[in-house]
Amino acid sequence: MNYDVECFCKVRACVLCVCRSCTDIICCVLFMLVIAGYIVVGILAWLYGDPRHVLYPRNSTGMFCGIGQNNVFAVCVKSCPSEFWILSPLAHLPGANPANYFKQEYCVPSFQLQGTQYVSCFCVHSDLTNGFNIKEVGLRIFEDFAKSWQWIVAGLVIAMVVSVFFLLLLRFTAPVLIWVLIIGVLAVGAFGIWYCYNEYMSLSNSALTYNNVGFTTNVQVYLQVRDTWLAFLIILSIVEAVLLLALIFLRTRILIAIALIQETSKALGHMMSTLFYPIVTFVLLLVCVSYWGITALYLATSGAPFYKVVAMNTSQSGCSVIRANETCDPETFNTTQYPTCPSARCVFINYNTEGLFQRNLFNLQIYNVFAFLWCVNFVIALGHCTLAGTFASYYWAFSKPADIPTFPLIQSFMRALRYHVGSLAFGALILTLVQIVRIILEYLDHKFKEAQNPCTRFIMCCLKCCFYCLEKFIKFINRNAYIMIAIYGKNFCVSAKNAFSLLMRNIIRVVVLDKVTDLLLFFGKLLVVGGVGVLAFFFFSGRIQTPGTTFETAALNYYWMPIITVVFGAYLIAHGFFSVYNMGVDTLFLCFLEDLERNDGSPQKPYFMSKNLMKILNKKNKPAKTG
Repeated sequence: MNYDVECFCKVRACVLCVCRSCTDIICCVLFMLVIAGYIVVGILAWLYGDPRHVLYPRNSTGMFCGIGQNNVFAVCVKSCPSEFWILSPLAHLPGANPANYFKQEYCVPSFQLQGTQYVSCFCVHSDLTNGFNIKEVGLRIFEDFAKSWQWIVAGLVIAMVVSVFFLLLLRFTAPVLIWVLIIGVLAVGAFGIWYCYNEYMSLSNSALTYNNVGFTTNVQVYLQVRDTWLAFLIILSIVEAVLLLALIFLRTRILIAIALIQETSKALGHMMSTLFYPIVTFVLLLVCVSYWGITALYLATSGAPFYKVVAMNTSQSGCSVIRANETCDPETFNTTQYPTCPSARCVFINYNTEGLFQRNLFNLQIYNVFAFLWCVNFVIALGHCTLAGTFASYYWAFSKPADIPTFPLIQSFMRALRYHVGSLAFGALILTLVQIVRIILEYLDHKFKEAQNPCTRFIMCCLKCCFYCLEKFIKFINRNAYIMIAIYGKNFCVSAKNAFSLLMRNIIRVVVLDKVTDLLLFFGKLLVVGGVGVLAFFFFSGRIQTPGTTFETAALNYYWMPIITVVFGAYLIAHGFFSVYNMGVDTLFLCFLEDLERNDGSPQKPYFMSKNLMKILNKKNKPAKTG
């Protein structure tokens, strides 16, 4: 088998010389076949589907209402008629017009078959008043966006700038900020203990107990019971004691976490392009979601109307020329094709459900969901591997920034696509299968919810909980496996095993780093989203004046809509930037652990960690011996 091999060795740059080849080729081929099948399903859905089924109602002849020559009169009603309307006997009197005996708001005459008058009936199911209200509100919201879009964009730009500056400044402010947050958490716990003790002592004369209260949905009643505050006091005291002990005994590990966070900020400063990679992921995910949505819509509307040639008046002798089950197209049908049967018409019968494609629509929808989830998980895996390779190239550069490769993000992206599509698809497939099981469980739970007994509901709840936890665990394994793939270029299973073993050997460091990083990034998101949200509120509510601009807050119909848009957009922006930062911390952490286990500071195996990390761990590189 021919495959490309690339060796990444650089003088004084990396002790981990990796000769790469394509990994998990079987899964790569399988993924490509699924993608090819997904494209075929999309093409077939486009050929057979018709989204007009969703956009326009049909009458009883199968024609779309309001399109072309079928632009007939209709009214909006709250509900469709619940009874079948038949022709009154009076309509058969000499000179009577049958159409006069129908409710003309809903029915129009169509054709006569074997002496029976058939009509074309339709109705539009809608609440007229609510419909107009929704349309009016929608137009007002659209008008508000048209007036304020420049300021919404300005708010999102501010969120982006604040996010970038926050991440870059962590290089200098991380130690102070983290210790302030930790002390703040301890201070909040101490205040809670004091408050609970105060409430406990204030109820010293209360004779109310749980036996007197019993069970009630009024929570305020329980707060009048002295034992409630005693329970709160004990719980908070235990949590505070655990946090204090953890702070005392895990101080060194907290310092390591701070140093890794600072190092990540330094890496971002040298590789700013990594901050904008989430845009690539967003675009690819948008393509996946759009393709899935369009394919699902076309598949759901694949039943084409089926027409047959029917003689409206069977008493005409010349109508025997019409063959049984003779199909037709109403747009091209012409009665002159049957000169001996003037009453021949092209009549709607039903929707086509007999073809191979139509009989397998449900299976194709399942395939659509499966391929969609696999593609989405692959795109996320590609982003993880790309960013991991970029940050790994920074860590394993011996002299920073001189030995950092040129365009590290692009090189890592191309490496992932060239060698590791199969491994990324493998990890994505495992996650997709678990997600499919979760979807099936949710469907079954919703479908049979009324028929379930308490035992069945308990089992279903346990299954849903177990598969939720399994999905979280697989995401954790996959994330670290992709980092090891980016570093060493091995297949998915080997990388997952090595990553898991490495983390388990350093489980305390993993927990400390994870919690410190989560605390810091939560504060960062709160700062960005809260700050931009408050600024947007004061601006769009008119509390901040903008001299020299034509924007007037009073001109907005709903000033809260731009505020919600800015807050939601700020959260997405902050989440995108901070996800890159989080991936950088995880990658540098795994590289740091590998560095500790593989190297000893000798000239042959020098440490690649920063001087700050070596200082915390009392490590140093030994100088090479001279002649």
